[in-house]
Amino acid sequence: MKFVCDGLSLSEAVSKVSKACAVRTTAPIMECIRITAEEGGVSLLATDGELSILKRMKAEVMEEGEICVPGKLFADFTAKLLGEEISISTCEKGLEIKYRDSGSYMQTLPAEEFPSLDLEIGENSFIMKQGTLKKIIAETTFCCAQDDSRPVLKGCLMEFKDRLEVLALDGYRLALSSAEIVQKSGEKSIICPARTLLEISRMLLDDEGEITIYTQGGMLLVRSESVTVVSRLYQGDFIKKENVIPSRFTTEVTLKRGDLAASAERAAILNRGDKNNLVTLEISTSGVKMTSVSEYGNVSETVDASVTGLDLTISMNAKFLLDALRALDEEEVVISFNGPVSPFILQNAEGKQTLYLILPVRNAA
Repeated sequence: MKFVCDGLSLSEAVSKVSKACAVRTTAPIMECIRITAEEGGVSLLATDGELSILKRMKAEVMEEGEICVPGKLFADFTAKLLGEEISISTCEKGLEIKYRDSGSYMQTLPAEEFPSLDLEIGENSFIMKQGTLKKIIAETTFCCAQDDSRPVLKGCLMEFKDRLEVLALDGYRLALSSAEIVQKSGEKSIICPARTLLEISRMLLDDEGEITIYTQGGMLLVRSESVTVVSRLYQGDFIKKENVIPSRFTTEVTLKRGDLAASAERAAILNRGDKNNLVTLEISTSGVKMTSVSEYGNVSETVDASVTGLDLTISMNAKFLLDALRALDEEEVVISFNGPVSPFILQNAEGKQTLYLILPVRNAA
């Protein structure tokens, strides 16, 4: 195998696929990137068994072939060669990397040991605008669980029906958002890993261009011009939103999103070292009072608001509140409550396609 390419293109390609390299594994081949040189260019592939990323790039191929190199090492090394023309070839020592009058070698593994990737995924297809899909991913994935105690919650429930509806939760908060589907081959419900959705989001542009999501069995595939992402889907029962999201409320507050976010940011500063990062809202017809108390001091601010229903004092994690406020995009938001210990929801005042639910903290002292 031998090819020549520019350093920037190679580094960008390697950086992209290396995100799918396994980190902790007893199989060294899973830590590798498979490099394939053939007529028309070079393709790089990495997989950890759940997420696979394939990237094609332009290169001048002198000799076809394929080899596997340690992914993270190769990514770090090529990142230092951005302005160079690079020659990559195989030899007895492994992979030879030449640039200017210099050369380096890297150990390799046979390409035959690398897992095969099935790209024949297409039983169901769903076409969406790239900007729309990128937006709904950003609105939901941050609410997925981070630990392995309930693996299914590390993904988003995606229901392709009349619209795409995405649900994410981690046991303390929930995100629900819907978006338009341009075209579909049927209806489908899947649980997609959040990390897969984030990699897909990096492929997308904030525009009206279209992208197709393919599913088949327990697999998902998304392909752009030069990048293909393939992922296993989670299997299991996901929480039903109807059992979690209240339909009636005793207190509703309408206020400016920026005002509440700015107040919550200031209130959270003194609580940075606190595990719960508590802030408290005292809600009455005169407005909303935001307070926080810690060993470093306290904050007490009043935010103008329109309040209907019962007076209320409720405490919550400031980060959860701020994450939701930053994800909403209208000037005014509505927050709906059912008492100091019941979950509350946040939505835009006008567009109701996105909803956030947060569990309060039972500590209003």
